Amino acid sequence: MDLKYTDAAPSHAEREAVDALLGPPPSGWEGAAERSDEDLRWARGGASAAKDRRDQLLPALHAVNDRVGWISEGALDYICRRLTVAPAEAYGVATFYAMFSVRPRPAKVLHVCTDLACAARGSAAVCAELTERLGASGTPAEGTVWQESPCLGLCERAPAALLLQAGTDPAKPASPALEERESGGGAPEEPAAGAVRCSAVLAPATAPAIAAAARAPESAPAEPPAGAAVPQSGDPALVLLKRIGTVDPTSLDDYRSTGGYTALRRAFTLGPAGVIREVLDAGLVGRGGAAFPTGRKWQATAQQADGPHYLVCNADESEPGTFKDRVLMEGDPYALIEAMTIAGYAIGAHRGFIYLRGEYPRAYERLGHALRSTRTRGLLGPDVLGQGYAFDIEIRRGAGAYICGEETAIFNSIEGQRGEPRSKPPFPVEKGLFGKPTAVNNVETLMNVLPILEHGAAAYAATGTETSTGTKLFCVSGQVARPGIYELPFGANLRELLDLAGPPERLRAVLLGGAAGGFVRPDELDVPLTFEGTRAAGTTLGSGVVLVLDDSVELPRVLLRIAEFFRDESCGQCVPCRVGTVRQEEALHRIVDRTGADAAQDIALMREVGQAMRDASICGLGQTAWNAVESAIDRLGVYK
Repeated sequence: MDLKYTDAAPSHAEREAVDALLGPPPSGWEGAAERSDEDLRWARGGASAAKDRRDQLLPALHAVNDRVGWISEGALDYICRRLTVAPAEAYGVATFYAMFSVRPRPAKVLHVCTDLACAARGSAAVCAELTERLGASGTPAEGTVWQESPCLGLCERAPAALLLQAGTDPAKPASPALEERESGGGAPEEPAAGAVRCSAVLAPATAPAIAAAARAPESAPAEPPAGAAVPQSGDPALVLLKRIGTVDPTSLDDYRSTGGYTALRRAFTLGPAGVIREVLDAGLVGRGGAAFPTGRKWQATAQQADGPHYLVCNADESEPGTFKDRVLMEGDPYALIEAMTIAGYAIGAHRGFIYLRGEYPRAYERLGHALRSTRTRGLLGPDVLGQGYAFDIEIRRGAGAYICGEETAIFNSIEGQRGEPRSKPPFPVEKGLFGKPTAVNNVETLMNVLPILEHGAAAYAATGTETSTGTKLFCVSGQVARPGIYELPFGANLRELLDLAGPPERLRAVLLGGAAGGFVRPDELDVPLTFEGTRAAGTTLGSGVVLVLDDSVELPRVLLRIAEFFRDESCGQCVPCRVGTVRQEEALHRIVDRTGADAAQDIALMREVGQAMRDASICGLGQTAWNAVESAIDRLGVYK
């Protein structure tokens, strides 16, 4: 791929998909079929105008991929002309994401999860049978191609598969072109376009069901409601999960009848500084794993003189075993929108982004519907609730990159760059999205703001412990009787959580925190589920992953899968991670396959490499890639 434009032409469908997003090309310089005499006299725009359009690169790639199933050279060239992006740069972005393809492939793509939770529930047997029925992974057959996939966020129904079919949906209207975006709002990428992919979720998945869905996607069984993932549904003690399974997630009226928008009205009464003070007094910390105080982050963003300020909701939960944010967005989308409006008001932002996993089609549809409903009712837009505050939200879909869960990688992805992390400082509160002050919070963190404002900081802080206040969502999967999302006050112990989920008779280990976390032995189940409690026990709470494994699971194979995951998901930007994840996987292969001379030598090598990654990697991926393997060796005695 060259820095210069090519002579490759887009197909009619590709051009139509891009124009539906960006509008018709205004001149021959931007992809119109012919250049007019006026075009030959001058070229409009320039570097500044091109920079302002660059953030539409990822949505444009999605538009073509959704319509056709892959991104041809002609389509990429047309996108580049429309956005004034060098083809080599756009190619680098398109090939960064696992859900895109720059090579021809069928319109139907089956993603079959082989990650930790699904592997524990038999995904290897499913893949083996699929190979017999449909051919090897990556081989087109019967108008479909299937491929092994990292975690799809469907762990409570493992093993899982996701079918995505490119094309137009005749039930949906043609997409309107994007409106001119102003500082007080935007024209969000929403699922109202004909190019949105048809999808089918198969979970629990069997090879016959997957093969049948590949032939006729419309025959796939309907996905269960979001409430099915909440075994505690209906329990009056629930806080964040109280509406899921009991309130229609598509109805704004139902949401408001159960207390919706009470918190936003109180926020307007308190004012921005008052909202931040409540969040600080409540002791809310981030629920993504870092546990940074949310109020301090908001305060630092609000105090920045530079503007405009932005709010980003990190909904790209890709940690294997994590699915809580998916359930929240599918089951209570209006709560997220209300919480984001409050956060935007507190930090002085007028524009927010939801960076959503590309593997979450139902969450995408639910959030898009909720955004349209709230705009219609004056709950988003130029005058929210008649208070003179302008705020709007855009959905930006990811495309299959674990690294984009890192906050600065999200910025690069939204801006149309490769989703690689940035060096810090400067921190996002100083220079974040588009180089402006930005607050980034995940879905669970933001939704905790609602009970704080509804009941007051003191009432919120009365639940949990002194340093871990409120409740926490736990994603329980693996060999348990009742997998799903559980909500418990901070301070409950792991044994109590497993008793709710139904532990196996012969428990081997529990993985806390996902692939970046650590293992707990059966005799350590009294560890308190708090950030400080798990830290003191030598493990991590992370994002709330609780993967339960019995003695039927081969732990060396689990560790190898973790190593493969980090090797695949490393962005390759920094040497310690790029090389270290490969060396770690190679050493584990030698141990598991028994091709090495001495396992002790490979373990020593992994310790050295793991420490180098921890000390020198630019972001959390490399810094935590050795954690689970190290804990399994030291705590569980694996390989002895």
